[in-house]
Amino acid sequence: MSYKTLIDADRALLWHPYASMVDPPPVFPVASARGVRLTLADGRELIDGMASWWCAIHGYNHPVLNEAVSTQLQAMAHVMFGGLTHEPAVSLAQKLVDVTPRELQAVFFADSGSVSVEVAIKMAIQYWVARGRLDKQRLLTIRQGYHGDTFGAMAVCDPVTGMHSLFNDVLPGHYFADTPRVRFDEEWRDDDVKSLKTLAEKHHKEIAAVILEPVVQGAGGMWFYSPEYLNKAREICDQFDLLLIFDEIATGFGRTGRLFACEHSRVTPDIMCLGKALTGGYMTLAATLTNARVADTISAGGKGVFMHGPTFMANPLACSVALASIHLLEQTGWQQRVNNIQRQLQAELGACRELDNVVEVRVLGAIGVVEVDRPVDMHVVPQWFVERGVWIRPFGRLIYIMPPYVISAAELTELTDAIYHVVNKLSHQL
Repeated sequence: MSYKTLIDADRALLWHPYASMVDPPPVFPVASARGVRLTLADGRELIDGMASWWCAIHGYNHPVLNEAVSTQLQAMAHVMFGGLTHEPAVSLAQKLVDVTPRELQAVFFADSGSVSVEVAIKMAIQYWVARGRLDKQRLLTIRQGYHGDTFGAMAVCDPVTGMHSLFNDVLPGHYFADTPRVRFDEEWRDDDVKSLKTLAEKHHKEIAAVILEPVVQGAGGMWFYSPEYLNKAREICDQFDLLLIFDEIATGFGRTGRLFACEHSRVTPDIMCLGKALTGGYMTLAATLTNARVADTISAGGKGVFMHGPTFMANPLACSVALASIHLLEQTGWQQRVNNIQRQLQAELGACRELDNVVEVRVLGAIGVVEVDRPVDMHVVPQWFVERGVWIRPFGRLIYIMPPYVISAAELTELTDAIYHVVNKLSHQL
């Protein structure tokens, strides 16, 4: 198909995420991808600042990951996981147990990040059912959070400012504490956790677990908060007999400068959700890990089995490339790469602070955020970035990048220059 034919057919047939079929924002057909560059069907190249929604940490078309998929494909692409097992799943589970906090010893594979959150919620509720506590069915979380688009996950996203307020009347009701206000690098203040503790104290007989995105609230606002909040949340959970769930889907595998964001604190959760970068962006796969206390309690009480079973659970292709991605991460100095990205983002995005329409610039690890004073027009702004030779997809008032770790300094500068140019252009439209 020609470039125009692709766009016309897409507009007629395809419904894109968070988009209208009547007046959709522009789309840009991609023909191929290699390294950190996307080649459009008309031949233009774009430097990818999004790592395909934060998952392509090694870039595209990586020979090591390609080989992992190709080799596994020769053996089998898929086999059901009910009653069967295979080496890719066993090896990946062992690796995940090795690299995550040591108390997490049981691994449940799922299809996507949202489903891993569903699994975590079901684990927490089924744990209490197995203990005879049928009243503990609710969750406690913080405002401005985002945990996915399926119904259980939507229910713990911010009910007011989140993307899912349309469904509030049909979603389960949970408890929402105030958003943490102490920033990542600020001195801790105990009053920041007061709202969480008050709700836990008042409703702990109904609450199964606290669920948090550790340190970084992602799609809910790209907010970076103090790791000490996690330490206090753990203390509250222990005091009021609640489970603690960490959603590391966006933050896992190095994005914040630690392999997992919870490592910025002293905390181990009872349940951890992983996804996105797990396979290096090659396949959809997620994992929910838990400790022996939760796994053994569920297995010994109630129905004696965990009530979940995705069709494509532990897909061998996905497990193989995930294992290769983790090995590649370990072998290629990811931490230095992320540190270098952080320093460059701090230096280069800092120039945006001089612009009148910029509310704040935030950087943590390989995450750079420029918050402007009004929502950006998604019919216009992505096109401006494409004209600058980069792929950046803002949302709301946030223009942000989470690039692949393999990006060069020169390529990263092209991204930050484009952000300054576009934000400056927006400031002159006021």
